[in-house]
Amino acid sequence: MTRLLSIEDLSIAFSGRAAVTDFNLDIHASETVALVGESGCGKSTTALSILRLLPASARLQGAIRFDGEDLLALPEPALRKIRGNRIGMIFQEPMTSLNPVLSIGFQIGEALRLHEGLSRRAALARAEELLDLVRIPEPHRRLHDHPHQLSGGQRQRVMIAAAIACRPRLLIADEPTTALDVTIQAQILELLGTLRKELSMSLLLITHDLGVVAQWADRVAVMYQGRKVEEADTHALFERPAHPYSRGLLGSALHLDDGRHYHDYRLPEIAAMAGGGPGEARFELTSTQPRILVQEQRHEQHLQAGPLLSVQDLRVSYPGADGPVEAVKGVSLQVARGESVGLVGESGCGKSTLSKAIMRLIDNDAGSIVLGGQHYEKTPRRALGDYRRRVQMIFQDPYGSLNPRQNVETLLETALAIHKIGNAAERRARIRKIVDAVGLPSDALRRYPNEFSGGQRQRIGIARALVLQPELIICDEPVSALDVSIQAQILNLLVDLKQEFGLSYLFISHDLSVVHYFSDRVLVMYGGRIVEEGDHESIWRAPAHAYTRQLIDAVPLARPPQAAELLPIAVGA
Repeated sequence: MTRLLSIEDLSIAFSGRAAVTDFNLDIHASETVALVGESGCGKSTTALSILRLLPASARLQGAIRFDGEDLLALPEPALRKIRGNRIGMIFQEPMTSLNPVLSIGFQIGEALRLHEGLSRRAALARAEELLDLVRIPEPHRRLHDHPHQLSGGQRQRVMIAAAIACRPRLLIADEPTTALDVTIQAQILELLGTLRKELSMSLLLITHDLGVVAQWADRVAVMYQGRKVEEADTHALFERPAHPYSRGLLGSALHLDDGRHYHDYRLPEIAAMAGGGPGEARFELTSTQPRILVQEQRHEQHLQAGPLLSVQDLRVSYPGADGPVEAVKGVSLQVARGESVGLVGESGCGKSTLSKAIMRLIDNDAGSIVLGGQHYEKTPRRALGDYRRRVQMIFQDPYGSLNPRQNVETLLETALAIHKIGNAAERRARIRKIVDAVGLPSDALRRYPNEFSGGQRQRIGIARALVLQPELIICDEPVSALDVSIQAQILNLLVDLKQEFGLSYLFISHDLSVVHYFSDRVLVMYGGRIVEEGDHESIWRAPAHAYTRQLIDAVPLARPPQAAELLPIAVGA
């Protein structure tokens, strides 16, 4: 096979602190190589170094050869001819990667104007074709939209359109399907696979979704603390992972068909053991104990006594170019005390709009929102203090929802002060208790959001929601951006907190495996409506609606077929 990219003894440091050490990897023509590992292990840093997109403070050693040229030695003008042309990149967070003041058509066409000399009109015409290629509805109309007018999944598709505009030989995809529901994920991955074949394009796929790796990658490299600890053919890695960390990743991953549910199974977590450097680090899966569901009997009683939350015939619309657009079309749902209700559906189906309406962050056109027997659908916002204390939200992007200028203690104290809870000493005591409950280190209170990993920031978001002692927490994609090892920790934490504080959850996710594990009941949303509802077992085993079946069919294979011997780890086994 022809070697297209060769990373040789790459080391990267920031302010003298090593981020990547002695990293080696080859990518051949028309090959897909997956790079996996926990948050902060150096995956994205390695990817960004290929196009020299790291900040000026980064110090790089080694070589990165593309078509025989060392990209680290190229002058900037020569490198600009490669970026976005021969090498494309899909960034992890499209909202921060797209320019908010430029239309998406202009941004997609920019590379075509620069590298292929197209006129502005010709570039826009090609941009429209690319939007259609990545399945953006009404591409001609959306061509002139700005990023904030698109859903998260649509913005990701815009990023993909821009990355493949010049038909690159190598595409670097940094979590390209993180924000996408399973049906769109399947379409995008199939599209990338087709483009790879048609263009003889190679793909470096950075992802935390091991199902995607199993289905689409030819080879896999596993990173831990800036080092490559294992590299293998995909089938070999899933059948016979050689490194303990690789075995831990596979053991922590959830699959729709593995039968695990929070009632019966506590997810195993990867724990690093003392001794040896990063290259020789030892790992184990944490021991698990049978989960005693102290709320289960009370939960059944509450179901009979009436729901905690009752939403009836809720309708929400927003202004559109041709008149009001109805995003939520008569949705009714209930959440009992102590219950976890999952909500799934494709990007743009109305899930986030529904959650914002329930939170009273946006107004509804019709319908009722009843919490604990009290109506809140028409309560003036200035009188919503009690409701906002009782209903809290954990957001998908904790970094974007945390004030970067406030340390953790101030973030939590502000929430308590706004609701006039306790005096200074009582607030400090409650904050310390919550920080300890979510597993943050003791020195976290004085630190700022940028000083934490993604998983730790999500714990801060959970602490902020919990500090008000709510009854209901709406979780909007709380683990979608986390690797499987951190995902297991957060899901275990949410279950533990549910037991400790008597919480109810409305859990929104596009990951059906996570919803299957975490939910007592599941709601399926499509086109602004709830089209199916069922318990966490029957809805997957015998789906009644065609869209539910479509969702299930789109879930990536849990692992290559030959790896069937990797079974769930039972609690207490």
